[in-house]
Amino acid sequence: MEFLRTLKPLFTLPQHWIPVRCIPTRYCSNLAKASVTSRQRRTAVDRFRTQLSSGPNFQDFIKGVSVNKTQPADEESSDRHGYLSEDLEMGNSRRVYFETYGCQMNVNDTEIAWSILQRKGYLRTSDLNEADVVLLVTCSIREKAEQTIWNRLKQLTAMKRKRLKTHTPMKIGILGCMAERLKTELLEREKLVDVLAGPDAYRDLPRLLTVADGGLQASNVLLSLEETYADIMPVHYAPQGHSAFVSIMRGCDNMCSYCIVPFTRGRERSRPVSSILEEVRLLSDQGVKEVTLLGQNVNSYRDTSEEQFCGSDLTQHSRGFKTVYRTKQGGLRFSDLLDRVSLIDPDMRIRFTSPHPKDFPDEVLHLIAERRNICNQIHLPAQSGSSQVLKAMRRGYTREAYLDLVKNIKKIIPEVSLSSDFISGFCGETEDDHQQTLSLIREVGYNVGFLFAYSMRKKTNAYHRLQDDVPAEVKRRRLEECISVFREEAARVNAALIGSTRLVLVEGKSKRSAEDLCGRTDGNMKVIFPKEDVAAQFPESNTAPINAGDYVLVKISSANSQSLRGRALGHSSLRGSVKHCETLPTHQVDERVASVDTVIQTCH
Repeated sequence: MEFLRTLKPLFTLPQHWIPVRCIPTRYCSNLAKASVTSRQRRTAVDRFRTQLSSGPNFQDFIKGVSVNKTQPADEESSDRHGYLSEDLEMGNSRRVYFETYGCQMNVNDTEIAWSILQRKGYLRTSDLNEADVVLLVTCSIREKAEQTIWNRLKQLTAMKRKRLKTHTPMKIGILGCMAERLKTELLEREKLVDVLAGPDAYRDLPRLLTVADGGLQASNVLLSLEETYADIMPVHYAPQGHSAFVSIMRGCDNMCSYCIVPFTRGRERSRPVSSILEEVRLLSDQGVKEVTLLGQNVNSYRDTSEEQFCGSDLTQHSRGFKTVYRTKQGGLRFSDLLDRVSLIDPDMRIRFTSPHPKDFPDEVLHLIAERRNICNQIHLPAQSGSSQVLKAMRRGYTREAYLDLVKNIKKIIPEVSLSSDFISGFCGETEDDHQQTLSLIREVGYNVGFLFAYSMRKKTNAYHRLQDDVPAEVKRRRLEECISVFREEAARVNAALIGSTRLVLVEGKSKRSAEDLCGRTDGNMKVIFPKEDVAAQFPESNTAPINAGDYVLVKISSANSQSLRGRALGHSSLRGSVKHCETLPTHQVDERVASVDTVIQTCH
């Protein structure tokens, strides 16, 4: 940014310059319309200099510009604005209520936003009625998600109007993807919103709320090429504290034709590995037993923050896959990060989402196979089973390349559990294309499915170049058929697990019965079992209660397409488990056999 610093002299008046000749041409000034003395002219210039020096300078309006000034060496110095008193940005114990919609990245964004506001003296509340500030962390991935927010805003606005007579009127803010995509509509439509903050503007929340307190609407939806919030330690708000999400990268460069993410969250940039490791260590010290690494394209992680990481080696992709952008060079890759994270705590499970199939070189697969605490579960979004549709989606692979990757994954990780995303009714999808998708679902045998009907989004390549020509009723019918096939396959695979034993991480009480506990297997399969004391270390006789965050061995007795049921045999741990378990006795079986679960979300 050195070139920006060279602009500074333009805003100062050199002492040798006599500005007499300039004044008569500035017709906005009264001095220019009359005959004045040289002393009066100098007085006017001096007054202008004083006003200019005391106001905001050029750098105040350019985010992230480093200036040659001595600043306090504290962590918040970069967040301050010279033209706003720091006291004005304090929360003064005002209560903030968060509502989070969409993906797990939004959950993590909520934790980041709350961390920033907590520093400024805000308090968090779970009671909407006592909230002074209501912040909705939003999703724009589908039209239905946005319509949900519009409806919620109308409800909140009605609540806000009832409170206007009080001394603390409610402020409503929209954060995340919807703030960036619909900034104009949100600010102008029925005046529903006081504050807008895009995914890269959470540091600016205290200032935006201060402006809103003055009765104005405040907005910052600028996207950044650098923002990763690496220095912000999220305040994790997970129930029981047994699991947590850690963001490792932001944005996406894939530019799939249906996807709005590159336009709402910007270009890919990765958080420094040192910052990630620090957060994971802190979570381990707090007793967290499962960490999920997050990113829009999580396995394209590439840290070039330090000079020694900036090599010349090209990024390796899955065989048969290509990208719309030039192959990137250098940096610590996802396999390097996964290796270091898995070594922090051998008794902590490591997951990651959401990856792209192109970023699974063999080194990543071998690492998953070798490390017992890296879950043998891979999310492998297919989106369609037709090469023709995949080309229109700009996915960078064919049906055949995708199936070859599945075979390679199952060869290296025989006990792997696979999940996927599918879109029904994309532009130009024929009935034959749809049948190819159904056959792919049957051939692969996924354990989890996220299925949606296509919803065209503005700004995307499909919006500008393709036609949304599949009727809504056809989309719904095809979606229902995909869901049906997923459930059939899940029921078939689940039935084969009856009689086996799984290592389960306990989450807490079952939602349907207080007498049952619920947990998840390595393959992310939900398991329900009775709440009872079990062997402290199976097969010993001493018993101990089961609590959230415990690892227990559960013998499966029944199954359906959604979950498994069984009975706990005893407490266990990842440290004492083994990686391969086909020939071992039941009580020694580690959770490494392909398990199935079907999590199906529909969008009409």
